[in-house]
Amino acid sequence: MERTLRTPQTAALAIERLLQFGSQNGLLEPLDTVAARNALLDLFGLAEPYQGDVPEEQLSSPVPLLEELLDAAYEGGLLEENTMTYRDLLDARIMGLLMPRPSEVVHQFWTLARTQGVEAATQYFYKQSIDSNYIRMDRIAKNAYWLTDTAYGDLEITINLSKPEKDPKEIALLKTLPQSSYPACLLCVDNLGYAGRVNHPARQNLRVIPLELDNEKWYLQYSPYVYYNEHSIIFHEKHIPMKTTANTFYRLLDFVDQFPHYFIGSNADLPIVGGSILSHDHFQGGRHKFPMEKAPSEQVFTHADFPGVKAAIVKWPMSVIRLSSHNKQLIYQLASKLLSDWRAYSDSEAEVLAFSDKEGVRVPHNTITPIARNNARGEYELDLVLRNNRTSAEHPDGIFHPHQHLHHIKKENIGLIEVMGLAVLPGRLQDELADIGKLLTGEARAGRELEEASHPLHKHAAWIETLLAQHGTSLSADAAQTVLQTEVGSKFMDVLLDAGVFKRDDAGQAAFGRFLAAAGFAPQG
Repeated sequence: MERTLRTPQTAALAIERLLQFGSQNGLLEPLDTVAARNALLDLFGLAEPYQGDVPEEQLSSPVPLLEELLDAAYEGGLLEENTMTYRDLLDARIMGLLMPRPSEVVHQFWTLARTQGVEAATQYFYKQSIDSNYIRMDRIAKNAYWLTDTAYGDLEITINLSKPEKDPKEIALLKTLPQSSYPACLLCVDNLGYAGRVNHPARQNLRVIPLELDNEKWYLQYSPYVYYNEHSIIFHEKHIPMKTTANTFYRLLDFVDQFPHYFIGSNADLPIVGGSILSHDHFQGGRHKFPMEKAPSEQVFTHADFPGVKAAIVKWPMSVIRLSSHNKQLIYQLASKLLSDWRAYSDSEAEVLAFSDKEGVRVPHNTITPIARNNARGEYELDLVLRNNRTSAEHPDGIFHPHQHLHHIKKENIGLIEVMGLAVLPGRLQDELADIGKLLTGEARAGRELEEASHPLHKHAAWIETLLAQHGTSLSADAAQTVLQTEVGSKFMDVLLDAGVFKRDDAGQAAFGRFLAAAGFAPQG
């Protein structure tokens, strides 16, 4: 037997309030409101709209109204289970009924870009992505965030609490679901308007902006869980693998021509040093000044064949070459040459090998994480971060990857965002750091149970021992938090140092110099 709403008037009022929110925030024109109302009434099985007075209000978010409607949906049997995943599937469907058609959003974006400038266009699109609850700002606000002062400037630290964990029932259900290849991945344009399923998010409230990079079709959207301001995803129209080539640099420079207020960068294209989605060519961009961008140049170089380009080693834990020039073609050509040179470069003294042989197959190890922007002098600026994904018996997860003693804090790949100085740390750390804080204040005591592998703090046991020896067990709660934030930030700096190909000691910097000399660079006199 079908369930029915116990509180239809509550749901009907929430619908009217949601329509009011949509109108106030430009999601709905007056005539659209009529159609959206009827679609929502149909979705909730309501015969007629709310008949009373609707309070005039200015809400900053649709989330409270969505929560009311999702509760009503569960009462009425619209939700199979009252879990986060099923609620997310339905709230995207609800907000999708308030959204302009994708082509209307594109038309509005480029009209604004033409009449008011591209900055106004991205502001419009970013706000719409928030107002439609595609960007889930209420969850993003839960992320922990702080700065840690280091020898390389302030590093940004976040603990990612915004992505919801699966309910145990859903985890069990996932094992029984048939495999689906549509959409092929989370970045495909086929996600536009997709209803979703338990193992794939709904995207009825997603909108994308088509653009051209190097005469190819790409799309711009925002990340639903933004890690920084206007965190953008720029993805190829086709589901093709990521590959860092000379074309990559031209596309990046092409993008900053069209969006001069944004940076854009790419994850590396090899496992271990690459990003989480290597199956679909894409970039990340946005409006944020990362710590690496703020880092100064340490040593300046010139290249006789490229007199209009300045090159520099950046004072950064990883190995970064910064190119800058007013000449787009020259900086593109030099970046392309550097990529080619690095792909083939080996220096056994620095543990850098360009290739290895695996069962008769030549396996490449060298690649680059590139970032492009317009700098304060109005130049094109490319940061080229040298990467190598070799492993060894001592470091099976990667020689130039966080080493094992740091895995209790960060074990995952060091992708573009971390490379630039923003740590995205796993959500488990929130509770683990809180429990370690209790040991530092004396609220709890460290016993032999930490030696048991099943204990949630076991992975931190050696670190805890060091912390207690240095700071004791009588800190205030605020002092304990400060200590832990500083220590975690220091660990992240060590993560970046491990990922650096040419180490920050004299031997490492001499090796860096050998590569630059091999690539035709000379120190500026």
